[in-house]
Amino acid sequence: GSVYKATYHGATVAVKQVKRCSKNHLASRQSFWAELNVVRLDHNNVVHIVAASTCTPTSQDSLGTIIMEYAGNCTLHHVIYGTDYLTGNNDGLKSDHGFLSTAQAVIYSYDIVAGLMFLHSQLIVHLDLKPANIFITE
Repeated sequence: GSVYKATYHGATVAVKQVKRCSKNHLASRQSFWAELNVVRLDHNNVVHIVAASTCTPTSQDSLGTIIMEYAGNCTLHHVIYGTDYLTGNNDGLKSDHGFLSTAQAVIYSYDIVAGLMFLHSQLIVHLDLKPANIFITE
């Protein structure tokens, strides 16, 4: 689905519109509810869910909306490929911060594995793990 930056009760959040799959309505509904299953979890390397709603206009092809903590706009994809969304330089060239160092790669890898180990301990599997879905925060 699409993700937007918004304000919810005075806090900056990420709002995700979960699209309905035209091929398999049951699977898309189950995926939506499975994603909401993380609402009960608390871990530094897992984005927190703030609220959710299944109320959507019939004109939208959406199962619902998930409101999550805003983790910023810099992803591992930006770091690896040298785009820099933190300073607004998204021309696809090398970042002002330089290339990803070995030390940074180890730190990021450790944090990713820690988050995944926590999810797996809760019997949750991340089904869309890719650099664009891993947010880099301070």
